[in-house]
Amino acid sequence: MKTSKSNQTRHDREWQLQEAKNRLSQVVDSALHDGPQTITVRGKPAAVVVSFEEFRKLSQPRIPLSRFFRESPLRAAELDLTRSTDPAREVEL
Repeated sequence: MKTSKSNQTRHDREWQLQEAKNRLSQVVDSALHDGPQTITVRGKPAAVVVSFEEFRKLSQPRIPLSRFFRESPLRAAELDLTRSTDPAREVEL
């Protein structure tokens, strides 16, 4: 098992496909206890093994934005949404 340094969380680990096949129990155990495990093919990420709990979190349906706003505890807040009538300022770039 080797740890990759690019675009991964601190618990994410990389396994070459053949090594992952040979040590599947360890890959699954690592996914349960240490977080996502990346499987590489020819040195490139090809798949990720995650715990069922993590998969369940990732695959839960997202609520629509309109429902989020309707159910927000701030829904009754008074917001001033009027635009400023001040003239625009020039900015040098």
